[in-house]
Amino acid sequence: MIQCLQCQRSFEHEKPIASISGSIMGDEVTDSYFLCPMCGVYTVAKWWDDFTGEETMNLAGPMSREEGEARIELIGKCSRSWDKKCRCHAHREYFNDTLD
Repeated sequence: MIQCLQCQRSFEHEKPIASISGSIMGDEVTDSYFLCPMCGVYTVAKWWDDFTGEETMNLAGPMSREEGEARIELIGKCSRSWDKKCRCHAHREYFNDTLD
């Protein structure tokens, strides 16, 4: 279950505000952003699906509203943020030019 890293509120019935996927060294990486309406910070669910098929998920944050909105704005510059093979400017910048 994904929870706010600041107040522990559950995001059980909520969809992420934004997500982006990329391929790094053959692994699929997906970051999904959740905004807590109670404390106003973002929690990022980071899924890493390695080439062997094992998937892990870690949470990052809490991230300030300003930083989260800047990341979401960058993600919004790609019309295919779900496409791990996309190499647009937004994908390259988001993943610090580490994509396959």
